[in-house]
Amino acid sequence: MPSGFFALLDDISALVKTSAASLDDVPTQIAKTTGKVSGIVIDDTAVTPKYVVGLDPSRELSIIYQIAKKSLINKILILSPAALLLGYFAPWAITPILMVGGAYLCFEGYEKVHSLFSKSHNTNTEEQEETKVITPEQLEKERVNGAVRTDIILSAEIIAIAYSQVTGQSIVNQIVVMLAVAMFITVAVYGFVALLVKADDIGVSLTRDKYSPAMQKFGRGIVKFMPHFLQLLGYIGTAAMLWVGAEIIAHGIPFTSHLLHILEESLAKIPILAWFAKALACGIAGLMLGFIIDKIVMLVRKTFRKQK
Repeated sequence: MPSGFFALLDDISALVKTSAASLDDVPTQIAKTTGKVSGIVIDDTAVTPKYVVGLDPSRELSIIYQIAKKSLINKILILSPAALLLGYFAPWAITPILMVGGAYLCFEGYEKVHSLFSKSHNTNTEEQEETKVITPEQLEKERVNGAVRTDIILSAEIIAIAYSQVTGQSIVNQIVVMLAVAMFITVAVYGFVALLVKADDIGVSLTRDKYSPAMQKFGRGIVKFMPHFLQLLGYIGTAAMLWVGAEIIAHGIPFTSHLLHILEESLAKIPILAWFAKALACGIAGLMLGFIIDKIVMLVRKTFRKQK
């Protein structure tokens, strides 16, 4: 009897050690997963500031907080449980869903590139839109809802990629990693967005007479630099959408996944060149795919208009 009791204690001890070792690996998994979704994070950061442009500066932080709160709720209460259930009951669906999301990112990326080189398109679109008078409160609500709609698509990609990195792990590890990634990315993205949005105000406050000439010069530099930085961030976000979207699709197709692997292997001695070559190849492929999807969408829209 005592020997059986001690054997049971040994089994419990071994189980605890195994669980502890598994949980010790969680930070590594979180870091790895965060790196995998970096492109989407960059895009999310680049897209969000536009939703507070033209609104009351005193409401900017409140609006960002509302978007961040809804983003976190979506990730934790809707998207993460959905990914876990889907992974348990229909794991075969994860890759196709990721690829659909990747196609959407390519489409959005192409639309942004197209808008940069098609001023007439933007002008015509604006002329076709009816002028609508709304209150500041209604405008704020529309902006928040628009940001949340965009965010939920990007968040779905983040959660799906996070889940793909922990498949085969224990359910506890999966939950811990996914929740940690969701919280870390949401806080990081919207914290940085808040800093970007208020950078102008910070710069203006530094130009006051109570600060030294050097600090005033620094403040003026911030004010002049931020518009250019936000524009650059927008370009980076667009490139990230194309690159990440195409890479997600490529990894879902054995042939293209093999081609990417060959490309990386051929430049393995120069890691930075290998990364750049893969990103460039995926970016070009994403732009081409986005162009094709855009033409399909336009054709479908014309067909529906004719039917109506």
